[in-house]
Amino acid sequence: MLESFVLKEDDAVRVGHEDLRATTTAIFEKMGVPSDDAAVAADVLVMADLRGVDSHGVSNMLKSYITGYTNGTINANPDWKILRERPSTANIDADLALGIIIAPKAMDIAIAKAKQTGIGVVTMGKAGHVGMAAYHAMLALPHNMVGICLSGTPPQVLPTFGAEPRLGTNPIAVAVPTNTEDPFVLDIATSVVAVNKFRIAKRLGATIPGGMLADMEGTPIMEAGLVPDDFLSLPTGALRELGSHKGYGLACVVEILSTVLGGFGFAARNTRQSPGGFAHYVAAYDIDAFTDVPEFKETMDDFLQTLKATRPAPGHERVLVPGQLEAEATAERTAEGIPLHKEVVEWFRGTCAELSIACDF
Repeated sequence: MLESFVLKEDDAVRVGHEDLRATTTAIFEKMGVPSDDAAVAADVLVMADLRGVDSHGVSNMLKSYITGYTNGTINANPDWKILRERPSTANIDADLALGIIIAPKAMDIAIAKAKQTGIGVVTMGKAGHVGMAAYHAMLALPHNMVGICLSGTPPQVLPTFGAEPRLGTNPIAVAVPTNTEDPFVLDIATSVVAVNKFRIAKRLGATIPGGMLADMEGTPIMEAGLVPDDFLSLPTGALRELGSHKGYGLACVVEILSTVLGGFGFAARNTRQSPGGFAHYVAAYDIDAFTDVPEFKETMDDFLQTLKATRPAPGHERVLVPGQLEAEATAERTAEGIPLHKEVVEWFRGTCAELSIACDF
């Protein structure tokens, strides 16, 4: 990860994941969220922090979720329902359920369908933010399945050559089980950088490299500098000459599968009509429907070991595989605690005091 997005230890307070999970659960419950759902929501956020995905952990997301519950854009007790269903598919109206709560329910449905038909796919619209997409994809791993999560988010990203946001950061997450290796877990935005990472860099006062964002006229800023107060996000590739059409195209694919396919319009139109809507897609592929599970896992081990054994280029120590750094971060942060910025800890303490919640950190 770029140093611009990494919290320095001098500015951090280490918090145990169990204490953080308990406090976060209590905050969700104070928002009127049922206890079981509150526990799931807290687990999604804390797992992001454990895996080093701070952009989608408590520091950046919890405050916005509280705002959503307070102003009514997120429903604490949604009456979500399945609109259409076939043996391997379902489409859900989430009734403004927070995405980090409805997506695990949808993945449970997809897994159950995959056990019967080999593949389960569930779309959901009229939902809130999905959090770390990898969390939902990884729910398929214990079932010897490949998990996928896509999320169509409100417009923040420019199309190639565009001066107005038309697409979200539209993440793609894929989780694949292995035998002895850590699971393959790819979790990427289709923009150059997830917007929440810019928030981290701004909080830290850090310089970011050129080519990560554009000015308000849509011109890519190619010089290094601080994150400006106002900016527009670029698709992966940044410039057409560097392949921005690929990030742009992938963002469109995510939009189509997660939003258009479920009959939920598309983000740019939805924002004009009803601000704040998200739509998501989860899928589970039962490996046994395609090949022998032990052989698949052994082949995945061999594949990942071959990648990691690649001779590194000059100036680099090793070749990584998707999910490796997150697995290493989980081991370190489970043992040493999750680093939170001092300002975030003070926010927790103040919020807990206002809500009459005990805060043990």
